[in-house]
Amino acid sequence: MCLYTKRRKTKPMIVPLKKKNNENCALITGAAGLLGEEHAVALLEIQKNVILTDINLKKLETLKIKLKKKFSTNKIYLHKMDVTKEKSIINTWNYFKKKKIVIDVLINNAAIDPKFKNNNNKARDTRFEYFSSKKWEKEFAVGLTGSLLCSKIFGKELTKKKINGIILNIASDLSVIAPNQNIYKNNGVKNSKQPVKPISYSVIKHGIIGLTKYLSTYWASENIRCNALSPGPVLNLQSRSLVSKLKKLIPMQRLANKNEYKSAVKFLCTEESSYMTGQNIIIDGGRSIW
Repeated sequence: MCLYTKRRKTKPMIVPLKKKNNENCALITGAAGLLGEEHAVALLEIQKNVILTDINLKKLETLKIKLKKKFSTNKIYLHKMDVTKEKSIINTWNYFKKKKIVIDVLINNAAIDPKFKNNNNKARDTRFEYFSSKKWEKEFAVGLTGSLLCSKIFGKELTKKKINGIILNIASDLSVIAPNQNIYKNNGVKNSKQPVKPISYSVIKHGIIGLTKYLSTYWASENIRCNALSPGPVLNLQSRSLVSKLKKLIPMQRLANKNEYKSAVKFLCTEESSYMTGQNIIIDGGRSIW
């Protein structure tokens, strides 16, 4: 005798679709520059997604191609952004917000590094007595006001969403010392015509340290940390004469290679530095202690 049990009809199980989680990224300003590229490499090495911004989109596209050859990731984003314009920064935040990308690390790297002019006629314009107020305003707009605006806009949005954030301001060893103008001097040239490192760069980088300290206390209770990194001179096609003079100012007797700051960037942009805020990490071969 066979017994048969009648099967109950069961309703098909409906599995709810998972909502797409927000993707966290680090945004680098002035990414098309020498150290901007190295900051990107540092973050990609620890598998942090990056947004590269600059006013020069062509250079960013070239950089992306270069990085893609080294890193097998689709998480390298580009965006044209002008750090001197608040609207441009807000538009950048909103653009990535729509893509469900949250910027939880900001590297304020954009700056204009005014070079000394080793030409008697042009050298006069770099000297303090003749330094143009237009140049001053332009360089401040990028190097200091730009960092302030990016920090204000991104930090404000992070506090709204109660997201822990990191701000890394790129300063310089000239944020703690004055430039030694003797290394730029030419023999047989009047002092009034000697080339100098213009005043703007050093003053801006001192300002970056002040901004770092202010933000570190202002947003500490919101779990947004802010630190600074002050690199020393980087070997980058300088004349042999200038390199030789710079070496004499550095206890380690050499300039930095561009990749020697990556470990510091990794440390400052991750939870490895979770109890650090308001600090300035100086990596300059000992130059600032002589």
